[in-house]
Amino acid sequence: MTTPIDIVSIGMVTAVGLDAPSACAAMRARLDGFQETRFVGSPAGWLTGAPVPLPRNWIGAKRIAHLAGGAISEAFETVPQAREQTALILCLSEEDRPGRPVRDNSALLRRISEIVEIKPHLRSRIVAHGRPSGHIAFDQARRLIASGEAPYVMIAGVDSYLTGPTISHYLSQGRLLTADNSNGFIPGEAAAAVLCTRSERGVLRLFGLGLSREEASIYNKQDLPLQADGMTAAYSAAFRETGIEMTRLGYRIADLIGEQYWFKQTALASIRLLRGRHEFQDLWSPAESLGNIGAAAVPTMVGMAWTAAAKGYAAGNPVLIEASSDTGACGAAVFAARRKA
Repeated sequence: MTTPIDIVSIGMVTAVGLDAPSACAAMRARLDGFQETRFVGSPAGWLTGAPVPLPRNWIGAKRIAHLAGGAISEAFETVPQAREQTALILCLSEEDRPGRPVRDNSALLRRISEIVEIKPHLRSRIVAHGRPSGHIAFDQARRLIASGEAPYVMIAGVDSYLTGPTISHYLSQGRLLTADNSNGFIPGEAAAAVLCTRSERGVLRLFGLGLSREEASIYNKQDLPLQADGMTAAYSAAFRETGIEMTRLGYRIADLIGEQYWFKQTALASIRLLRGRHEFQDLWSPAESLGNIGAAAVPTMVGMAWTAAAKGYAAGNPVLIEASSDTGACGAAVFAARRKA
C-alpha cells in the first residue's frame, strides 16, 4: 500500500492574486482576471486573456522563473526548516507545445533556485506534460518521501499561454474563446506550489492517485467517440488506492478550461462510476477565474482544496482533483482534510 503524504503549505501567483490567500479568496468569490490583451482574437476585437499583474514586465523564461519563484517562496514561508532539504519537482508545459516560453528546462530550474535562494537538490526534476503534470509529480513525490530520498518535496507548476506563437497556434485550431467562437478557452498564466512531506498532521493528505490515457483525445484522428475511458480509469485507480467508492466523495475540482469536450469527459466519468444514493457533489474549477493555466492547474487546484479545508468552507470531504491533456493523459487524485486533534 502506498504511504500517504501531507500537504503542509502552499503558494500561488495568479491573475486574481499574487499570493495564495488573496487568490483563493478571489476564486471563492467568483472574481476573474479576464481582460483584453495585446493579441487580436478576431476581426471583432482584442483577445481576452488572464495575465498575471507582475510588478515588472518580464517576458519569456525570465517571467516564468519569477512566477514560479514567487509561489515557491510563499510555500516556504511557513515551513522555513524545509528550505535546505527539499527536492523540487517543476511542472511545465509539453515540450512540443507551440510558443512554449521555456527553451532550457535545466536553466529554468537553476534560475528559480537562485530567485528562491535554495541550493538545487539532487532529486529535483522536471515534469513537462502540461495540465496533468501535477499528478505525475505527486506520484514521484510520494516515492521520494517514502524512500527517504527527500524529507520534503515541493511540487511547483508554472505556465503561460500568453505568447504570440501560442496564441496564433490555438487561434488557427479554433480553440480560443473569441467573439465568433463560443466553444473555446481563455488563455491564462499562473504559478502554484505545494510542499509535501510524510504525514505530520498537515491540513490535507493525499490518499489515492490514478493515471491513465484517453484514446479519444480532443485531437484523436480516428474520430473515436468520447466515452471517458481514460478519466474513468484514473478515477477508479484513485478510489481503489483510497479504499472508497465515488459515492463517498465530497466534491471535485477539475481543470475545465472552457471547451465542451472537457465538461463531457468529466460528466461521463462521473456517470459511469456514481452508483446508488449519494449526496450532492459540487464541482469547482480554477478556469472560471484564471482561464487555461496549463501545468499550473494541479498545484492550483490542490491549493484551493487546502485553503478550503483550512478555512472550513470546503464543499465536502474528501475531494477528487482531476486534470487531462490535449493528447489524452488523464490524472485523478483523492485528498482528504485531516481531522484536528
